[in-house]
Amino acid sequence: MAAPTDAKKRTQPPWEPPSGAGCPKLHLYNSLTRRKEPFVPQEGKKVTWYSCGPTVYDASHMGHARSYISFDILRRVLTYYFDYDILYVMNITDIDDKIIKRGRTNYLMDRYLLEASSPEQRLKDVQEAMKMFESKLNKETNPDKKQMYIGIAKATTEATEGLQSTLKSQKEGSEIEKSTKVMLEAARDPLCDWLDAEHGSEVKDKSIFFKLTQHWEREYHKDMDALNVLPADVLTRVSEYVPEVIAYTQKIVDNGFGYESNGSVYFTTSKFDTAPGHHYAKLVPEAFGDQEALKEGEGDLCISQDRLSEKRSANDFALWKASKPGEPAWDSPWGQGRPGWHIECSVMASSILGGSMDIHTGGVDLKFPHHDNELAQAEAHYDNDHWVHYFLHSGHLTIAGCKMSKSLKNFVTIKDALKQYTSRQIRLVFLLHSWKDTLDYSADTMDVAVQYEKTVNEFFLNVKAILRDAPSSGPEAFEKWNQPELDLNEKFETCRSKVNEALCDSVDTKMALESMRALIGQCNVYMQERRAAKAPPNRRLLQNAAVYITKMLRVFGAIEGDEPIGFPMSGAAQNVNVEETVMPYLQVLSEFREQVRQTARQQKAVDILKLCDALRDDILPDLGVRLEDREEGAAVVKLVDKETILRERQLAKQQAEEKQRKKEEAKRKEQEKQAAKDAQRRIPPSQMFLQETSKYSAFDDKGMPTHDAEGKELSGKQIKKLAKLYQAQEKLYNEYLKVSEATPSNDSVSAATNLS
Repeated sequence: MAAPTDAKKRTQPPWEPPSGAGCPKLHLYNSLTRRKEPFVPQEGKKVTWYSCGPTVYDASHMGHARSYISFDILRRVLTYYFDYDILYVMNITDIDDKIIKRGRTNYLMDRYLLEASSPEQRLKDVQEAMKMFESKLNKETNPDKKQMYIGIAKATTEATEGLQSTLKSQKEGSEIEKSTKVMLEAARDPLCDWLDAEHGSEVKDKSIFFKLTQHWEREYHKDMDALNVLPADVLTRVSEYVPEVIAYTQKIVDNGFGYESNGSVYFTTSKFDTAPGHHYAKLVPEAFGDQEALKEGEGDLCISQDRLSEKRSANDFALWKASKPGEPAWDSPWGQGRPGWHIECSVMASSILGGSMDIHTGGVDLKFPHHDNELAQAEAHYDNDHWVHYFLHSGHLTIAGCKMSKSLKNFVTIKDALKQYTSRQIRLVFLLHSWKDTLDYSADTMDVAVQYEKTVNEFFLNVKAILRDAPSSGPEAFEKWNQPELDLNEKFETCRSKVNEALCDSVDTKMALESMRALIGQCNVYMQERRAAKAPPNRRLLQNAAVYITKMLRVFGAIEGDEPIGFPMSGAAQNVNVEETVMPYLQVLSEFREQVRQTARQQKAVDILKLCDALRDDILPDLGVRLEDREEGAAVVKLVDKETILRERQLAKQQAEEKQRKKEEAKRKEQEKQAAKDAQRRIPPSQMFLQETSKYSAFDDKGMPTHDAEGKELSGKQIKKLAKLYQAQEKLYNEYLKVSEATPSNDSVSAATNLS
């Protein structure tokens, strides 16, 4: 039928987008502006990133882990969550005052210990070294360092006195040798300083320094691998960039911001700061002129008076240092020398990333002077004012409120931390705190991370147990959603939204993990309610939640491997799903054990029940298998990392022992309290004050005090108070007498027994 000619022409209504809030954009806390800024890379999704690496002269500690794990988390989130293409550059400082001094002193100390010398001569050397050390102690103004020096001086004094006593008593050689060794260990730092002052200039072999740095760089990489920190895309070493440092320094001089003095080259901070378009100390302007910080930045070997007098201003800093005897040296237009500390990062970052970069990271303690000097050098070299767009600084790590520091000998090495906790637990403790805030490393802090890991792992295991009972495909894999499922899904969506908001908010992993913890709690409640109602939970919904949490923990670097749900089993061969392989056999074992238990119960076969318990409690846990008995049906089988189970058992044992100890302690205290109470009851009221001669000097015929210890008569108020105590004791004593009269003595009981 044809449409009527006069029909009204119909049009499609215009489409309008939903009025939602939209997706939040990533913001990062920028130390340059001291606020959160929208993150906008210079070139689309490409991100150029330079991170200050370690100075390799000693073992890496948890202060290093604080920075490198924090930056690894940021890098992973920007790469795997926000999908940026990152070029990550990191340096290794292998030329530095600390390295030079440590390399020299290690060499000199080893040589000294190999020399044939009597205990008396060793004692004399240490006493000489202590004169120099005490002078250093007296000049120290930093309270933390001063306290450390006092501790070293005290330990050394005690050790030297011990050796002197041993020598005077003319004990056998082994005792003298032992006392000498104790003294040398206590006095190592003072002795090293003394040896360096006496013989440091004699060290000429560069290999001494590079042998030290190569060893500790290898150890650093091992530590980072153990912590699951991604390796840098580009790794630079100062020793490989000396020609570039010389050329870079020359360009700064040519641009008018540097000058040569006595073979060293210094940066003119005042000229740079007053030049148009330049600003010195961008990160910490309030620290401009902080001489203590500037001296520390120059290094221990460059704070002598002759070095300081070379500078036109106390605020200037070294770009190139003229090498003294005993220091490694390279040829330069200004003579034999070596790179300054700050210039190395400017040069190496510029060599790879050019005249500007998106992100620069480092520890908060590097802000001034290191990073401020880096910025000044690079911007003087390129004549720009934007060498770094986003500066991200990780917070301090403290131990019981004190800064973790190698120079203060207040640190926990990464290797020692990994003996006590797993790499995942250490990473979780950083994830549970903001990357830019101070974090206190303690047993309590780590316990929070351990408990978080346990909560997450139990959730994974429970979901896996439910999924094993369900078909993975076909119509049976899909179940109707009722109100509980709708409610849980809404909470799931809320969690994902909150996690996204948290990561957009300067990568707030603390809030992200709290949101994930809340979702796990809601899933646990849902599973409990379904179990109570004897109704199966919606397996696919729980699976989606578990897959999401696994994915996010993988983004954060807390999960390795590609298993869709849960933590991987340690020691599993690559591309082998241990769970899929062994679970069918374990399920059969669990069902067989349940049948045996039921039969044993019916026949009251206690020994067989004990064997079933031993299988659950002792045998299977050693294989990484946990059985959880339930009211009906076979035990739930959970594959748990063997180390995790062993730690759980050890913790449970410790908690049980601690509980028993507290119980026994409470019982002992109660017995002591009762004994004291019984002893008090046995005292006649007439005797209770007579022994208190420090308080009273005279008593009446009832034993009541009448005068205080100085002979002054007691007031009526005091006597009234003492009378109340007297009456109370009289009551207790009378009760004691009644009980004594009613209870026959041991002698009476024995006599009665003999008569019978």
